[in-house]
Amino acid sequence: MKYSGIDLHSNNAVVAVIDDQDRVLYCKRLANDLSSIIAVLAPFHEDLQGVVVESTYNWYWLVDGLMAAGFAVHLANTSAIKQYEGLKYAGDERDAVFLAHIFRLGLLPEGYIYPSEERGLRDLARKRMQLVQQSTLNTLSIENILARQLNLRLNAQQVRHLDSTAVNALCLPPHTECALMANLTVLRTLQAQIHAIETVLHRTVKLRPEFAILKTAPGIGDTLATTIMLETGTISRFASVGHFSSYCRCVESKRISNGKKKGEGNAKNGNKYLSWAFIEAAAIAMRSCPQAKRFYERKRARRMPVLAMKALAHKLARAAFYMLRDGKPFEVKKCFG
Repeated sequence: MKYSGIDLHSNNAVVAVIDDQDRVLYCKRLANDLSSIIAVLAPFHEDLQGVVVESTYNWYWLVDGLMAAGFAVHLANTSAIKQYEGLKYAGDERDAVFLAHIFRLGLLPEGYIYPSEERGLRDLARKRMQLVQQSTLNTLSIENILARQLNLRLNAQQVRHLDSTAVNALCLPPHTECALMANLTVLRTLQAQIHAIETVLHRTVKLRPEFAILKTAPGIGDTLATTIMLETGTISRFASVGHFSSYCRCVESKRISNGKKKGEGNAKNGNKYLSWAFIEAAAIAMRSCPQAKRFYERKRARRMPVLAMKALAHKLARAAFYMLRDGKPFEVKKCFG
């Protein structure tokens, strides 16, 4: 039996292969070239139990390529892996061997390998969020310029309706007008691209049953349903509703020893996009669903408002899990009692 670990970097990867006695059979730094890495692993293919790839920002090409070549690939959840802190020396070669070692022991914390055929659509939804953030930054920049120069207060909707004629009528200093027009031009481009992406996303997901089911929940519209559905992927990958809620960052993070709180765990471990989606859904549901508002008010009476909002988001996340798992629409009574 043989096991492989790959410590992946931006322009190179350290490939290690060990046997069932932890003897290192191969360990070398290679350029990030798929054919070279496959050629190194090919002699071990028959006895290789699997290849562990470090979950870095650029793993797509390597994982997809190795899987296409017939290797059993496992994605290491790096945030959950911790080596012995007393090591006097640590390096990339040691990291690659360690990945293979914990895989051999059956102790590897694994990340989810999102199906390649769906990954592009999920990343497109993430690109939309990135463009929306940039659009907000440019909108705020325009609002700040007008408030600073003219003591003029405009909201985001009014900013989006500005044109060159309206800007010229403001009689701003030439350099200031140039800066404002630069923001406005970028804002128009971003809005056009956001609309184009939303059209593609909606056309692709609108016929999926999960999309229609999620939209029955209060606070969840087209955008949030798309985000939740694509970021969740296959709901069966979560063993329980607690695992899903934790992945959505909707559960408390703390360390307990002898009945006392000794600190907090990794509060950011999970999916930041799902965390955002359920917080947004909670904020909207609080205004549109009387039962959700009563739940929020009850929690706020005993806790801070931000914790009450988080509790409502947790409720919606749990409901979404059961809706996706059972294929049934939202039921207010089951969620809020």
